[in-house]
Amino acid sequence: MTLSITSAFDGGNIAVLSATGDTAELEIVKDNESDFYQWFYFRVTGCAGKSLTLTIANAGGSAYPQGWDNYQARVSTDREQWRLADTDYADGTLTIRHKAEADSLWFAYFAPYTMERHYDLVTEIAGRDGVCHSSLGLTLDGRELDYFAMGTGDLSIWLYARQHPGETMAEWWMEGALDRLTDPADPVARVLRDKATFHVIPNMNPDGSFRGHLRTNAVGTNLNREWHEPTPEKSPEVLWVRNHMDKTGVDFAMDVHGDEAIPANFIAGFEGIPSWTERQGKLYDAYLTALLKASPDFQTKLGYPIAKPRKGNLSMSTNQVAERFDCVAMTLEMPFKDNHELPDDEFGWSPERCALLGRACLSALLDVIDDLRD
Repeated sequence: MTLSITSAFDGGNIAVLSATGDTAELEIVKDNESDFYQWFYFRVTGCAGKSLTLTIANAGGSAYPQGWDNYQARVSTDREQWRLADTDYADGTLTIRHKAEADSLWFAYFAPYTMERHYDLVTEIAGRDGVCHSSLGLTLDGRELDYFAMGTGDLSIWLYARQHPGETMAEWWMEGALDRLTDPADPVARVLRDKATFHVIPNMNPDGSFRGHLRTNAVGTNLNREWHEPTPEKSPEVLWVRNHMDKTGVDFAMDVHGDEAIPANFIAGFEGIPSWTERQGKLYDAYLTALLKASPDFQTKLGYPIAKPRKGNLSMSTNQVAERFDCVAMTLEMPFKDNHELPDDEFGWSPERCALLGRACLSALLDVIDDLRD
């Protein structure tokens, strides 16, 4: 059969330059109205028994070319299990080699989290006891911004994910966190819901998710640089969320992301905000200590440089929220590569591990939740 490659589906992204025999030359398509690109997701058909060589010619010009070093693409026959594919990067070209075991294969930058799966998640969680589901508003492509509220406590906890749509591990994390948080038999969840009201946005950027973007919404806006001054024209997603935060207040916030280059799970804080307090700093450090105990997949050795005092970027959600609400806020980053301290040679950093980390983050929150009242 003739090799055929397409990305014309939910979350797909690739352009075919040429395809001959077992070999294809490809390019990743830029986000709409933006120069960002790195996310890819495509299907290869007519490939059973072939030793495929798939090259992405423009990898060197991507948003984070350092992310390709020691990286391995994901491949699946059923879109349920995503295994590591033989991948190397040299001279600006990413090359994926794989002996095809089926007529149809799916390749992706990380295990995809499609909008169809998002709707399945929303339907499942919305049907559970004690969960209120609503839309905070419409995106520029006319999609609902799904929002959950649950719990009866007076503390206000915000969890939100996937401002950058290509960071699909963030919504896999949400599956684990939401499944645990809504489990009536889970003692951690029961105590948390008694002490706090949770406000959860499982996907901040549904338009970019469907379009196959790496980092931006429908009009090329990086949502995590809009929190100081969001607008209906460029960043309604942030505007709806920040407006609702103003109504509920915030005592603790976690913004869930993925990092292209660093092979570890880590948290970035808000040390550079103008109104930083010792209280905020102690609570932040206490949470990191609790998460270290809750999950061997978390570490604090690798991460981003700490901002200098009063030099924090208030256009980013963690800094803006911590400053705006005098609260504890943080950004959780997970790897596209693998956790270098605890690698998995078959699956790498996987959806299952994302979900387990989501559950562990709730355990860590339980350790510090009473201190949020001080």
